[in-house]
Amino acid sequence: MKDLIFEIACFDYGSAAKAVNAGAHRIELCSSRAEGGVTPSISMIQKVRKDFNIKLHVIIRPRGGNFFYSNEEIEIMKNDIIACKNAGADGVVFGILTENNEINTNLNKELVSLAKPMSSTFHRAFDSFANPYENLEKVIACGFGRILTSGCKESAAAGINTIANLVKQAGNRIIIMPGGGIRRENVLNIAVKTGVKEIHSSSLSVVID
Repeated sequence: MKDLIFEIACFDYGSAAKAVNAGAHRIELCSSRAEGGVTPSISMIQKVRKDFNIKLHVIIRPRGGNFFYSNEEIEIMKNDIIACKNAGADGVVFGILTENNEINTNLNKELVSLAKPMSSTFHRAFDSFANPYENLEKVIACGFGRILTSGCKESAAAGINTIANLVKQAGNRIIIMPGGGIRRENVLNIAVKTGVKEIHSSSLSVVID
């Protein structure tokens, strides 16, 4: 597992500190675990950036629930992306869908462009699609550098075959990063069977030897 990059979802300052100490390579900083992760306060982003020498990605999600956002929510997301850039974040994590649960190509492209030079990850909104292979191409076309996915199943272990197929289809065009129920006891099997190079988890056990 030494060649794997481990991203740990952290929901407060304390969990970020533990992830760093455990040997994580990157933090996905969020707030509100109960909502599945929403954008943390700018103060927390700044504090984590100041205190820890680690790659820092920040979720850009103004609320829990679906991924179809109002014009006002999109404006908030844009402002949050600019704030993350100014705070020195390395990347942002988001995904915008249409009212019909399809990728909103125009808005995603706009936010990816706004985020540069930070990297952009399309989050697990990807797992709501019936045809992940068709939508992989759409996400690539939007300019994202990474997709976080459980293979459109309840967990990465359950979606392992789809993840492996996405890795093959993606080639070197985008990083496929499995997430969802990844723990110490299944991480090696998932990595070997899918060929992924990056792993996302909220469990510190995946990076503690």
